[in-house]
Amino acid sequence: MNLTHLPTISVLSDSVTIAQLDDVKIIRVLHEKAEAAISLHGGHVLSFTPKGQEDLIWMSKEAIFNPEKAIRGGVPVCWPWFGRIANPAHGFARNSAWSLIEHRENENGVIVVLGLSASEETKAIWPFEFKARLTIEIGDELLITLDAKNTDDKAWNCSGALHTYLNIADITSTTITGMGSSYIDGLLEAKVCFGGEVLSIDTAVDRVYTQPEDTILISDAQRTLSVTNSGHNAAVIWNPWIEGAESMGDMNNDGYQTMVCVESTYHATSLEAAKVIQPNESFVLATSIKA
Repeated sequence: MNLTHLPTISVLSDSVTIAQLDDVKIIRVLHEKAEAAISLHGGHVLSFTPKGQEDLIWMSKEAIFNPEKAIRGGVPVCWPWFGRIANPAHGFARNSAWSLIEHRENENGVIVVLGLSASEETKAIWPFEFKARLTIEIGDELLITLDAKNTDDKAWNCSGALHTYLNIADITSTTITGMGSSYIDGLLEAKVCFGGEVLSIDTAVDRVYTQPEDTILISDAQRTLSVTNSGHNAAVIWNPWIEGAESMGDMNNDGYQTMVCVESTYHATSLEAAKVIQPNESFVLATSIKA
């Protein structure tokens, strides 16, 4: 995603500026190791391009940059739940205004830390105190870490996902390994299924893989992407295929051809069954992406 044309609002350092994209402020990182873009709306990584490479992150050409709407593509932060186990679907973090806590840089790259805390808006949806930090490390690889601390005086439950859209050359020539064989099929009413060790996609896929390896490899005709997850209990793989892409107003109709989601996920079938976080403890979920 080329953001060099966007108007600069403020210069924070040699490598970090704030730019404006429609109704959303963007943290723009231009470093000799890599370029990246992060939306403060949603704490949402939009782009990660290591030097000499194509962007590893896919963004919809029809994405809407509006504080009222989640952004299609990039790395949405799904928290304090993943899926439709409560409203809104995928939680409120991806639709919330995050703040820039700090940024620092050296010859190896740039680290950006964003914050989100409980507010009247979040408590109207989920009545708990919390303090979330999203640390985004940009260098030869991209490392995103969500650390959500329970600052309440009682325990709360949460699930979540770092919903990474990967930029691939062609879905029909892409293979995925490391996801394991057992999965819950979201297109078959959550039926538990078993597949092979190699996944090729030629139709819509919406699966929660329940025994993934920590590292999943996505290979197309041009390169292999590596996604390494921690804090997860599952990996979600998703591609909406033709009908799905056409049904979404914020996704270009041919978008399914050049993307696949491989997500670091803590999956639960309900909030009651989700991970219990005691006061002063944290829910931590991370994903690392490189070519």
